[in-house]
Amino acid sequence: MLAKVFPFMTWFRNYDMTSLRFDALSGLTVALVLIPQSMAYAQLAGLPAYYGLYASFLPPMIAALFGSSRQLATGPVAVVSLMTSASLAPLATGGSPGYIAYAILLALMVGIFQLVLGVLRLGLVVNFLSHPVVNGFTNAAALIIASSQLSKMFGVYVDTAPHHYETIVQVIKAAVHYTYWPTLLMGIFAFAVMYGLKWLSPRIPNVLVAVVITTVISWATGFQHDQTVTIEAIESPAARNLIESFNEAASSIPSLSEERTHLSEALNTAKQNHNQIGVLDAEHDVNVVNLNIARKKAEAHESRQQLRYLLLAAAPQADGSLKFYPKDKTPAGMETDGRTWRIKVGNEPLDTQNLLMMGGGAVVGKIPQGLPALNVPPINLGIMLHLLPFAAIISLLGFMEAISIAKAMAGKTGQRLDPNQELIGQGLANICGSIGKSYPTSGSFSRSAVNLQAGAVTGLSSVFTSLAVVIVLLFFTPLLYHLPQAVLAAVIMMAVIGLVNVTGFIHAWEAKWYDGAISIISFVSTLAFAPHLDKGIMIGVVLSLMVFLYKSMRPSVVSLARAEDEALRCVTTHGLRECEYVAMVRFDGPLFFANASYLEDKIMEIMRIKRNLKHIIIVANGINDIDASGEETLSLLVDRVRSAGVDISMSGVNESVMEVFRRTHFPAKLGEDHIFPTMEKAITTVHQTAHENGQEEACPLLTVCRLIEA
Repeated sequence: MLAKVFPFMTWFRNYDMTSLRFDALSGLTVALVLIPQSMAYAQLAGLPAYYGLYASFLPPMIAALFGSSRQLATGPVAVVSLMTSASLAPLATGGSPGYIAYAILLALMVGIFQLVLGVLRLGLVVNFLSHPVVNGFTNAAALIIASSQLSKMFGVYVDTAPHHYETIVQVIKAAVHYTYWPTLLMGIFAFAVMYGLKWLSPRIPNVLVAVVITTVISWATGFQHDQTVTIEAIESPAARNLIESFNEAASSIPSLSEERTHLSEALNTAKQNHNQIGVLDAEHDVNVVNLNIARKKAEAHESRQQLRYLLLAAAPQADGSLKFYPKDKTPAGMETDGRTWRIKVGNEPLDTQNLLMMGGGAVVGKIPQGLPALNVPPINLGIMLHLLPFAAIISLLGFMEAISIAKAMAGKTGQRLDPNQELIGQGLANICGSIGKSYPTSGSFSRSAVNLQAGAVTGLSSVFTSLAVVIVLLFFTPLLYHLPQAVLAAVIMMAVIGLVNVTGFIHAWEAKWYDGAISIISFVSTLAFAPHLDKGIMIGVVLSLMVFLYKSMRPSVVSLARAEDEALRCVTTHGLRECEYVAMVRFDGPLFFANASYLEDKIMEIMRIKRNLKHIIIVANGINDIDASGEETLSLLVDRVRSAGVDISMSGVNESVMEVFRRTHFPAKLGEDHIFPTMEKAITTVHQTAHENGQEEACPLLTVCRLIEA
């Protein structure tokens, strides 16, 4: 019982110092990969980079302590990070305090959902996400993730469009207008370092090496070159007008949003009081405010876009300050510092006395030193109801990723896995992680592979990983200040390359064409609806369920005859001739209310086609279950067939189906002597009677008779 509640207690059976050394080395090795990766994934999730470190603090340790896999490395992963961003984008601006609070709340919801599934032993619910759907979604997600990092690689800033492909078009346009080449070169250099080291020796932590080298280069060369100035330093009336118009639009949105909140409360009150006129008035006022908000957002977007496209040149003044002029309108003979400057514009109104001018590349910046405060995230039922479907999808996707990785490693180590215990471990990891300011996490394939290769013996390696992250948070965060954003983008793009699996589409299509079609449709739908990734998944799930229902309602019903190997096989598949007097019909699947009439229709069709038919044998080997509708259909079928002068029998009825038959007295109706244990026994008993006065020279049920021979 203790081992079930505390699975980590089994680690220490026959545990020695050698195992401890391997676990410690493995944990530190994983930490070297996890620290830069987690920061990159946090930005993919729309959070400040250091929240990736928060997500690497408690979740790896808790998941290892209470999960069933000893080598699974838990923490931030690409797909879950992307889903987090897609879930929260409609609610708040990425990186804002509200957005961060919702991300932490989402982690709590994901953890509760996974924990409940694990405690109730409902791990099989993950099977609703079929492999073709997951393959299509994962491939699309890989492309979305990689392309979402292009803006950081080119050093450009654009607003997020309603669809991801529209955002990418805007990024390309901005990159054509202006690319900060040192940023692009820094990203390419990081790629070269990671690929080169991976090719030279997979054991070298290539991500960490790339991060260290580029951070040192960034610090030494002054890669980041920002300047804070007043609006008077910008010698461009057009730029000043744009700043004023942007500030006017951006500053009016919060007050309009507050007004909308009050009107929505009035609308709810009117509905509760059944005040129809009040409802109409409130709805009208809400619509007016929504239109005003939309108009102001459009105005702010237009001004922000023009400000981002504005390229400036800086001229040093005698007092050491800078004056900024449009790059194409610099006064003749004026010396500039040679840099191209841009105004940093976000969603908030600009402080005209503290405008941030960018003359270099973007870096991670200041990371708060120390551990995050541990507290339960504020509960907001309205937000939780909105996030519920996203939490369910992230829970299932995250668990599927984690259990797939764990199974792959268990195949190498011979370890026994418990999917429900793994759900409990992942759930507790997300719950405890939310207390430590983490966003949703899951098992990582790349870091788990590193953990296994480094020789991890138990989940204690993940405890060492968490301790390493704690040490970084306490003492080494200032060293990460100059880490270029382009390098984090390169880390993400490098990581998601492994998610692309074109052969998965081919494999699914070769197995069943409709599985291949579902995989392709899931892929296209996810790309088309991005950033609303849940729609792509739901389309795939619905298609899979529709195929399942169709196959359940139309199972395989085949006629049998003797093949070359003396087995009874499908006449259509093997091109065999059928017996004129005896029809052997095999039904593959459970016989229940949705498909019972289908069997009846097939039997009636056979009777219409075969004029000389005397006996029907229903081969029930494939019927593994039957309900009341199925039994009732068989009972009526016996009456219909025998009233037409044709006899009917069954063979190969299994125990569970026979129990239903006995409870409903079906054997008495069919005849105990008409239920045979095997097909051969049925043929031996029925054949002679059915062929009396028959003209068939060679019966296809006894000898091989092909259609061409006929």
